[in-house]
Amino acid sequence: MVNRSKPTVAIFGGSFDPPHKAHQLIVEKAIEVLEIDHLVVVPAFLNPFKSSSVASATQRLEWVHTLFNNFKKVIVSDYEIKEGKSTTTQHTVKYFNKVYNVKYLIIGSDNLSTLTKWHNFSWLNQSITWVIATRSSYTLDISSLRDYKILKIDMPISSTQIREKNSLHFIDKQIQKSVHNVLKEITK
Repeated sequence: MVNRSKPTVAIFGGSFDPPHKAHQLIVEKAIEVLEIDHLVVVPAFLNPFKSSSVASATQRLEWVHTLFNNFKKVIVSDYEIKEGKSTTTQHTVKYFNKVYNVKYLIIGSDNLSTLTKWHNFSWLNQSITWVIATRSSYTLDISSLRDYKILKIDMPISSTQIREKNSLHFIDKQIQKSVHNVLKEITK
């Protein structure tokens, strides 16, 4: 009997509210530099640190599918959305570890300040290698991380800025109109 090892993956989770060009660059660079079989993009039903999202979970999933379905090695997962509730990263990693070897967890450097508050941070820290996507104006305090890699991104944009400024400059043309329509609804 052949002993087949599980495929190695990186998980890139987030609200993607809306997804933007920095998210796309993170996926491109991660595929390029990480030794993985797949990169699993996991839109959150609801970020555990937030009380709501602007776009619906199904809308955000649709945007992520549109942007990443044609990327080689990328799997877009509806796992957290199907959960229908806020799901901790630890639960997501354990879920995917049933089928894959989850080696990496990709986060933005803006998450570093709250990372130790994540549910079961110590287990995550022992189980995976953090991949930190840099963002200008955020310092890299990686002192609490056991193992990490840096992805130089530094694109000066966030989903919050896009929502607040109603600016579509950093939104891929494939989803620009849809994002515009959602943002228009919240400014009414």
